[in-house]
Amino acid sequence: MQATLRNPTFRHLFAAQIVALVGTGLATVALGLLAWQLAGDNAGAVLGTALAIKMVAYVTLAPVAAAIAERLPRRAFLVVLDVIRAGVIAFLPFVDQVWQVYALIFVLQAASAGFTPAFQAVIPDVLKDEGDYTNALSLLRLAEDLEQLASPMLAAALLTVVSFPVLFAGTVMGFLSSAALVVTARLPAREKAEPGHFWADVTKGLRIYIHTPRLRGLMVMEAAVAAAGAMVYVNTVALVQARLGLGEEAVALAFAGFGAGSMLAAFLLPRILDRLADRPVMIGGATLMVAGIALVPLVGSLPLLMALWAAIGFGFSLTQTPIGRIINRSAREADRGAVFAAQFALSHACWLVTYPLAGWIGAGAGLSVAAISLAIIGAASLAAVLRLWPANDQTILPHHHPDLSPDHPHLADHGPNTPTPW
Repeated sequence: MQATLRNPTFRHLFAAQIVALVGTGLATVALGLLAWQLAGDNAGAVLGTALAIKMVAYVTLAPVAAAIAERLPRRAFLVVLDVIRAGVIAFLPFVDQVWQVYALIFVLQAASAGFTPAFQAVIPDVLKDEGDYTNALSLLRLAEDLEQLASPMLAAALLTVVSFPVLFAGTVMGFLSSAALVVTARLPAREKAEPGHFWADVTKGLRIYIHTPRLRGLMVMEAAVAAAGAMVYVNTVALVQARLGLGEEAVALAFAGFGAGSMLAAFLLPRILDRLADRPVMIGGATLMVAGIALVPLVGSLPLLMALWAAIGFGFSLTQTPIGRIINRSAREADRGAVFAAQFALSHACWLVTYPLAGWIGAGAGLSVAAISLAIIGAASLAAVLRLWPANDQTILPHHHPDLSPDHPHLADHGPNTPTPW
């Protein structure tokens, strides 16, 4: 991984991701405190609505943003979205109505729906070697996991000396620092896409997904991941406090177990993927997650819950980290941003369904019923993955490009009837 960090462009982008993640983590804590200040006992409902707004923005706007990104310089696109995110956060300390929070959250997440897939699509252009790219994916996964552990602790430390609105200032600094680092990175020129109708470009990533077997399998696998992950993210507090009768510190320890498992997998993945193909690694990770939540009814102590959450976190990283490799070999360079955006939208569509399911079933029928129900959804999804994603997955797939002109280099190199890389 150290060799990957020697690439100056990736180093700048990685640093940009870290400071943006820390800023986002501070904003998450500050937003919860702002919701309490505005809504009191209804703060949970405010945060739940804000989460739903976030998911809707991701699902609906990511493909639109990708189509816009194809028409703009990639550096300017990323920088402007970082500045927009900083500007939105700068307004949050001054709101005095809940609807203002909702409006600002929508704008913030709309910008993130454009930024994240575009950022993901840049990395394989910077790191052409698959080994380096795999290392980069693991580093980015580690950064996300560390942020989930470090940001709450940093926020808690800051709150001992400042009031919570100051946390928003930290987020603004994070996004502006990210923009500055992107400006200083030497991004490679993007392969120009064929000029086409805007709305055709909006749906391009989804159409590539539908016509690529491994991506169809990946799409359904995300449903299994979301089913298991929703049990962790939504019901950990209830499991720890209601079932085990423990306090907030134990909730933090349970989430730390999940994060530790995820970080361990991210650290080991480059070596694992040197020996095994992506498909069995990812299916194994999703199976571990689904089996883990099926065992939730047996949990009777915090150490057991932490061990189970660590196993589920390990599986989560096994499924999520290699996604960039799958997309990278399934799309032309010019289409990569659209496919990353489709992945972003489709995966969050799964979470948009499983988040409320985990909460409603857990509250209405009990945590054990919720765990078993989500495990059944995950198992059914995995069975579909085995059918949709061929075991003899070939990197080269027969296909055609109706959007390309007859003299396009891609067709000239391979011919209209020759299997070519998608």
